[in-house]
Amino acid sequence: MIAFVSGTVAALAPDAAVIEVGGVGMAVQCTPNTLSTLRVGRPAKLATSLVVREDSLTLYGFADDDERQVFELLQTASGVGPRLAQAMLAVHTPDALRRAVSTGDEKALTAVPGIGKKGAQKLLLELKDRLGEPLGAPSVGAPVTAGWRDQLHAALIGLGYATREADEAVAAVTPRAEAADGPPQIGPLLKAALQTLNRAR
Repeated sequence: MIAFVSGTVAALAPDAAVIEVGGVGMAVQCTPNTLSTLRVGRPAKLATSLVVREDSLTLYGFADDDERQVFELLQTASGVGPRLAQAMLAVHTPDALRRAVSTGDEKALTAVPGIGKKGAQKLLLELKDRLGEPLGAPSVGAPVTAGWRDQLHAALIGLGYATREADEAVAAVTPRAEAADGPPQIGPLLKAALQTLNRAR
């Protein structure tokens, strides 16, 4: 198993980063929150999980070991593959997920794209004894996306856009974010922001 990758950030995309390790570019699938911390040309170290399928080898990257561990634990629940596990971590921090599971917070799980009410109920049952207790203070769990404007702006800057372009793109998707039912999802907002920037060029 590849436990982590460490090297220079060679490229960034809306859902992945390329880290140059010993002259080889490693494509790593990451959440928007992790991507927003990376900068092209700067060194980075990501905890990783290698998902092996018959037709593919996919490397998923995380800000730290805790996030990677939760990603792997989420997949022990039936019906949860790597993409859904990553979507859950795009919406919630590992601690917010632990808190949601330990308190039976169905609404927090249905905030994740691809999880309906029945799916959330099933996940709460299956994950109850697997994720453990929250590590942080027992405050009300806030999703990672609480400061979605800052995260989206940082992600756009990380992708190489100028501050003015990032400002305009964030402003363009603000109505969509405010109209969302539940916390804004950074992934879809980033895609929408990139579309507005491409149209403007």
